Amino acid sequence: MLELIRRSFAGRRVFLTGHTGFKGSWLSLWLTHLGAEVFGYALAPDTTPDLFSLAGIDRRVDATLGDIRDADALAAALARARPDIVLHLAAQPLVRLSYREPVATFATNVMGTAHLLDAVRRVDTVRAVVVVSSDKCYDNRPGKLPAGGFRESDAMGGADPYSASKGCTELVVEAWRSSFFPPERFTEHGVALASARAGNVIGGGDWAEDRLIPDMVRAFGQGRSALIRNPAAVRPWQHVLEPLWGYLLLTARLLEAGATHASGWNFGPDNRDALPVAEVADALCRHWGDDARWHTDTPPADAPHEAALLRLDCTRARQDLGWQPVCPLPEALARTARWYRDMQQGADAATQCLAQIAAQEAAIAALGSAA
Repeated sequence: MLELIRRSFAGRRVFLTGHTGFKGSWLSLWLTHLGAEVFGYALAPDTTPDLFSLAGIDRRVDATLGDIRDADALAAALARARPDIVLHLAAQPLVRLSYREPVATFATNVMGTAHLLDAVRRVDTVRAVVVVSSDKCYDNRPGKLPAGGFRESDAMGGADPYSASKGCTELVVEAWRSSFFPPERFTEHGVALASARAGNVIGGGDWAEDRLIPDMVRAFGQGRSALIRNPAAVRPWQHVLEPLWGYLLLTARLLEAGATHASGWNFGPDNRDALPVAEVADALCRHWGDDARWHTDTPPADAPHEAALLRLDCTRARQDLGWQPVCPLPEALARTARWYRDMQQGADAATQCLAQIAAQEAAIAALGSAA
């Protein structure tokens, strides 16, 4: 599978939205490492510090600063790039921010996706498109979570603006696939369009607000006890490179077999890694050392709703793509703590990321050897 990924991206032109974000920065490094020519389109980084700047990604990719809500600018950037592959990661990714800015969240996540897919229709070089949404796209009502986690065929929905926007994103993808890129007419249009739904990602280089690991790292760096909002909430935790290798493999399969894989896909951890926030916080404290600790931040009565339980069923990705997690949560937490700790000691961000990418590739290669 690693060789398939390498063959699929070496020398390819890739249009990557969201290249300045946490996941987008990691993916930019991996794509350039694979030999792809990357054209990025995104807003400027919105945290200080940020991985995009620390890793010098602007020197590795052809980067355009722009807003996916600006349909004309986005279409012009895509037309200039004339890519083989489009990977859409640009989004408003925070649940709590979606309560403060619901209209902007829908404009970015829903209409931004529509703008991109409509622009793809006018660029005849595109062969594979992967739209990244979220595990929160599913209609996660109390008592409705399937025993093994949400499957790709389950209903879209969302009780908060962010989750609803991601459900709508998936509906936009399905509408464009059915209307303009139908799999049964793939030989006519030549575009394979898929979506990817990942779990809660962790890893070095994330400084977003209202996320568990960045909030804890900030507190530890200031010698404070970290405040945890919902210690009993269960999430499917995974290292950032886990879904990214899923996106890469999915893209390779789209290029290889086209319409066969043009659908939605889950990329989540094994169920044993779907743990309560408290257990993840305890483990990070152990890895961090220095008397790192946390305590519960009692939420106000009018606190925004957040789902208490979430899991993904990734059987299809395992069986049909050959993807599976290769970095268990204990190792993911160790990698993450080590990344931030080494940065405190003056380590180079890009060097750290590329070393972890190399470790991920070795684990992927071992899958092929085991098979």
